[in-house]
Amino acid sequence: MIGRLGVFGIVLATAALVRAEVPPRQMALTIDDLPSQEVARADESALAARNARIIAALKGTHAVGFVNEDKLEVDGRVATHRVQWLRDWLAAGIELGNHTYNHNGLHQTPIEAYERSILDGERVLRPLMAEFDRAPRWFRHPYLHAGQDDAVRARLDAFLAEHGYRVAPVTVDNGEWIYARAYALLLDAGKRREARALIPGYVDYMEAKCQFFEQASKRLFGREIPQVLLFHANALNADALPTLLERLRKRGYAFVDLDTALADPAYRHADAYRGRAGISWLHRWAITEKKPKAFYEGEPAVPQHVLDLAGVEGE
Repeated sequence: MIGRLGVFGIVLATAALVRAEVPPRQMALTIDDLPSQEVARADESALAARNARIIAALKGTHAVGFVNEDKLEVDGRVATHRVQWLRDWLAAGIELGNHTYNHNGLHQTPIEAYERSILDGERVLRPLMAEFDRAPRWFRHPYLHAGQDDAVRARLDAFLAEHGYRVAPVTVDNGEWIYARAYALLLDAGKRREARALIPGYVDYMEAKCQFFEQASKRLFGREIPQVLLFHANALNADALPTLLERLRKRGYAFVDLDTALADPAYRHADAYRGRAGISWLHRWAITEKKPKAFYEGEPAVPQHVLDLAGVEGE
């Protein structure tokens, strides 16, 4: 006969086994449009302060920031203080990647010009990273435009490989840019309280997006995969990131580097998507698998009042 303590021990052992069989969620954080998405609308002191707050929030998370070098320029010349903002990212242990020189979309740009924009996007970045014994190795497509035909896709992939780059995919795609636009417009109008009031809804929306793509990965692979989250360097995230990251941690996410996330075999899935939209890689893989329309239903949308504040019609 098993005594009461024996039964209690079996229960504890079983619970521990169940916990051991459920791997922690993993997420790679990626932030686009460095040094700031808002270089044209904010003064240098505000941009510097936002940069510092974003770095502080991301320190230790293994995030990767993606740079547009035209945003380093003031009056057509590279500004040393803006380069220092990027140096601060590297000094904090945050890796930097190439997002093209001027954020030009592949679907509107001849491939020759696009390749030139990639090379122009490392004129400052490559020597800057060399100061830290690093080299740029991650590339993020602006607008997530990865090519509308096989020939362009194959040429770009070969070009990136030749120059030592890997593509940084995105699984948790989202409309954060709309919240960011609404937030910036409110700040421009001197309505800081109203801007800050957007943050709780923004965090809820981003968590809902994560939940949707967690379920999508289960439907596609039968399990949750390491996710790659996309957001941007802007005023919204300078203020909201501590709250957002804490919410993601409470959801069970451990923040990992891109190498770790992309080591999952899911990221070797074939991608036959050649459409116009910049969509999640989970959707691209599902399209490749010819999943029915129902697979994509239920994805959270930006609320209408935020669309109205941002002055946009939709995601």
